[in-house]
Amino acid sequence: MRRRDLLLTGLAGFAWGAGRARAGETPAGAAPPLRTYGLAAVGRPKLPEGFPHFPYVNPAAPKGGEMALASLGSFDSFNPFIVRGTAPASVGRVWDTLLSESADEPESGYAHLAAVIELGADHSYVAFELRPEARFHDGTPVTASDVVWTFDTLRAKGRPYYQQYYSGVDKAVEEGDRRVVFHFKTKTNRELPLILGELPVLPKHWWQGRDFAAPLTDPPLGSGPYRIGKTDFGRTLTMELVPDYWGRDLATSKGLNNFNIRTEYFRDSTVALQAFKAGQVDYREENISKVWATEYEFPAVKRGLVKKRNFPSSLPTGMQCFAMNTRRPVFANRAVRQAMAEVFDFQWENKNLFYGAYTRTTSFFSNSDCASSGLPGPGELKLLEPFRDRLPAEVFDREFTLPVTDGSGNDRSGLKRALQLLLGAGLQVKDRRMVDASGNQMAFTILLEEPSFERVALPYVQWLGRLGIKADVRTVDPSEYQHLTDAFDFDMTIFTYGESEDPGNELWDYWGSASAKQIGSDNLAGVADPVVDALIAKVVAANTREELVTAARALDRVLLWGWYVVPQWHLQSVRVAWWNRFGFNDVPVRSGVAFNSWWVDRQLADATDAARRGPL
Repeated sequence: MRRRDLLLTGLAGFAWGAGRARAGETPAGAAPPLRTYGLAAVGRPKLPEGFPHFPYVNPAAPKGGEMALASLGSFDSFNPFIVRGTAPASVGRVWDTLLSESADEPESGYAHLAAVIELGADHSYVAFELRPEARFHDGTPVTASDVVWTFDTLRAKGRPYYQQYYSGVDKAVEEGDRRVVFHFKTKTNRELPLILGELPVLPKHWWQGRDFAAPLTDPPLGSGPYRIGKTDFGRTLTMELVPDYWGRDLATSKGLNNFNIRTEYFRDSTVALQAFKAGQVDYREENISKVWATEYEFPAVKRGLVKKRNFPSSLPTGMQCFAMNTRRPVFANRAVRQAMAEVFDFQWENKNLFYGAYTRTTSFFSNSDCASSGLPGPGELKLLEPFRDRLPAEVFDREFTLPVTDGSGNDRSGLKRALQLLLGAGLQVKDRRMVDASGNQMAFTILLEEPSFERVALPYVQWLGRLGIKADVRTVDPSEYQHLTDAFDFDMTIFTYGESEDPGNELWDYWGSASAKQIGSDNLAGVADPVVDALIAKVVAANTREELVTAARALDRVLLWGWYVVPQWHLQSVRVAWWNRFGFNDVPVRSGVAFNSWWVDRQLADATDAARRGPL
């Protein structure tokens, strides 16, 4: 249930749906509110009013059948909105949202639970008018009261992220059974309409008498295309199609959500891969380059029973990294953190572990025009100059680069630079150990959530050891990992900061000073810097694309030169293998794969299922 990272860049750019402000709503001489069927982050929504369906779907796709998936870890709750408990990611399919996004647009929201979106001409509010036919699975209408209750409850009792994400909203007001209005605290946060459009609407009546802040074991009531089916907690979860789903014929639903989904949970990624090879799992996205290169030539692939393919993706790739917890004394010093980056040999790992598949990441907004490069331009300097005395000089006069080695694993140039940084930070080498003034050896633990990351971390541990640094690797199951990172109880971990072309309010959760103290936030590094806060505010309040890009690049420089992370790598495609039981509309989409537009092809499924019942 991660944030969507949406941004609204100005009312003038929207393609407004037909409709006018209601009589009596607009004072004489004031601009009327604007009413529309959809929002876009930049410019106009790609699809016109009245579009029949998303262009990448098959509107006649048959419903039925099953897709079996694999997931690592476990689950003990159906409530994904709170810190307590571990919920399966797929449970989000139970609830509909006010707007529905397109997989082939940078950022968009089309009317779904809401029939009409109304934006105040002065940017002070957004209103959603619900479809009268919208129903929860028990037949109860979805009302404005449900929307307001959901919003208030998530902000009061949900994960800390919700408090931060909705902080720009003053209040939500019910105006009749089907109209809800969100009033904003300021008129400059143009991202909020799209953020609120992705609100999952929960049934107020069903939650009465239940403790929202506690893990949930009862199958929740929703209004979405799926409901919870057969479940074995921690092992198996089945999501069943709702046969009388109220929104089945909407343009935002046609051709989507075509099969039941059964997810089997595994403790180990190797076992999950073997389950796929054995035909117990139907679909797998592979994120380990070595496995993709060496483990997908088994007999079922050669017989054509299993298909494999790289789907190109044009989405921003964000920042995958070793994230350092600056709350811990070992990483409180910027020079020490920079030394950690000097030690890491990406060229060796890419050559020896990843078959040369990856590109080094050098920005928190990689594969996006928001990524900084070279020296700051005039617009960035204008934003950065007021903070010159609080920023490293490198922000202004040096291009940010990462060390490049010869890939041998024995290039000592980075180690030498790291040593000088560590000595400059007050550490010293004594008896082949890196120690502080009290003689305590520099030591930390790298926390991992699955064994597959160990092959990345263990060589790094060896390189650190050459400097007398004692680094250990600790691998825990996903549930414990979630608990430890929610409580910031770690030294270093591998983490991914996801981004879009239009960064916005999610930046508060990643880097804002307030989130550094909020249990369960994504500010794992513990960044609490007023300069960073000021630049985030500039990004969020940007009125134009140019202002947004300039502010994001300035923020990117400050974060990079803060050395809060050791950047790793990215891949601009999605690697997918699947048993040949499915059909999909084979047109490129920005996200690479529009998984929820696939369907079970009965003829293919019968042939493949018959074949895999025999020897594979």
